Amino acid sequence: MAKKILAVVRLQAPAGQATPAPPVGPALGQHGVNIMEFCKQFNAITKNQPPGMIIPAVLTVYSDRTFTFIVKSPPAAILLKQAAGLAQGSGEPN
Repeated sequence: MAKKILAVVRLQAPAGQATPAPPVGPALGQHGVNIMEFCKQFNAITKNQPPGMIIPAVLTVYSDRTFTFIVKSPPAAILLKQAAGLAQGSGEPN
């Protein structure tokens, strides 16, 4: 029998640098997920990415408090800023 899905959590964390501190800890803690286990797995999967690159993850939490997750490619805005050599975007809105 398939496990019952309790929640789907979307979050973004720096590659190889996920810690239980915000935003990861509070987002996962409210669903009863083992935060350290997620951080270890996420950091292991993203260790080949440039350090600090923001990586989105979609985490599926099951009713027995287990989880699975997938990592996605970095957001286009992050990649564009990196390619342009900018630390941050424009300070003025259009």
